[in-house]
Amino acid sequence: MSIPSISAYLMPKRDERPADTVRWTVRPERAALLIHDMQKFFLTPFGARNPLLTELVTNIARLREACARAGIPVVYTAQPGRMTPEDRGLLADFWGPGMRSTHADRAILDELAPRDGDLVLTKWRYSAFHRTDLLAQLRQRDRDQLLVCGVYAHVGCLITCCDAFSHDIQPFLIADAIADFSLQYHQMALSYAAERCAATPETHTVHAAITTQQ
Repeated sequence: MSIPSISAYLMPKRDERPADTVRWTVRPERAALLIHDMQKFFLTPFGARNPLLTELVTNIARLREACARAGIPVVYTAQPGRMTPEDRGLLADFWGPGMRSTHADRAILDELAPRDGDLVLTKWRYSAFHRTDLLAQLRQRDRDQLLVCGVYAHVGCLITCCDAFSHDIQPFLIADAIADFSLQYHQMALSYAAERCAATPETHTVHAAITTQQ
């Protein structure tokens, strides 16, 4: 299976998905922001003028700026490209060889490029915790909340939330700062997260929680 071309859809509205099971509130002194897999390889399927991609990038950038001002750590995941067969493992059975090692594939989108002091993790599997020191970095910074945004909602974003939950890190899968192959996949990810492992607030709610508590 290869990544399909992605048509525009409207971000799911709150009344179109299950209510959150938990009542967690974002606390700036406890949170870290994870910008998940926003590499050009993963964004090419959206096309150059897809309004869904524009909204996604706008919302992530808004969160990133608020976190930077509030002193909230910003973490990125990025696949290395041209994995060896051993490193690629079973991913190859589902997704083929994956990205190349070129800048055109590996680079994080220019509008969201990491800055000095940001942490960039090499991504090996769906979860950002797999074969990385993400958990150790969160523990070192006394962070037990993870704000998750990026692509793809039902793949790495959701599985990362499940792993965070398993480590007693409160995950927030930000409903309109993620995107997916289709609205159906996007809604599925949010439904599972809301009912099983995470809070699913919108960008404006997270932004308000960060900026009003500074």
